[in-house]
Amino acid sequence: MIVASGGAVAGLAAKQATSTIPIVLTIGDDPIKYGLVTSLSHPGANIAGITLFMDALTPKRLEILSEAAPAAPLAIVINPLNPNAESEANNAESAAHQLRRELRVLRAGNEAEIDAALANIAQRPGSAVLIATDPYFFARRNQIAALADHYGLPAVYFHREFADAGGLISYGATITDENRIAGQYAGRILAGETPADLPVLQPSKIELVVNLKTAAALGLTIPPSILARADEVIE
Repeated sequence: MIVASGGAVAGLAAKQATSTIPIVLTIGDDPIKYGLVTSLSHPGANIAGITLFMDALTPKRLEILSEAAPAAPLAIVINPLNPNAESEANNAESAAHQLRRELRVLRAGNEAEIDAALANIAQRPGSAVLIATDPYFFARRNQIAALADHYGLPAVYFHREFADAGGLISYGATITDENRIAGQYAGRILAGETPADLPVLQPSKIELVVNLKTAAALGLTIPPSILARADEVIE
């Protein structure tokens, strides 16, 4: 069995490697558009798993960021090496247009480019940033959260682990649920079930996490409207 937990890139690599070995996929967006499965209910072939549809939440994350920093020039950082990056940037730009807010798109595909992108955003005083959905960004969450805090940038992220690392706000499905479902599917396949018969599942819960320690360090007051919706407040 192959567990492909690095999003579309890992899923495509696994699919290219084999059409017979079972693959359990975890992906942030729609696996159909990459040809990984034929449908969510009947994936076909040798792939089963879970999609978090994280990029579908990008407009909501931008709305939360706009609410938390109503006067801030907005920016999004995307990873150009991610096949879904430009689509997510387009979704964010459409959402910004609906909110009548300016949005800059910056690209970063490695550690140095992440440093440069956040430094660039910080050159415009009072800016706020949305970090796009990306497995590499998740792996660099400590760096990203620390830089955003260092530059005084209010930021919204796609997994609660960013808030745990000192990020201001996160909104998205939980890694715990994702890994639990992947593990359950792995067990069922090893017990004899066929991946093609297992639907691609979606997350059961979306969490809004607010780090008030970070808000205080940034001199930012989180609106009561956000705090009232929060699933967890880190104090």
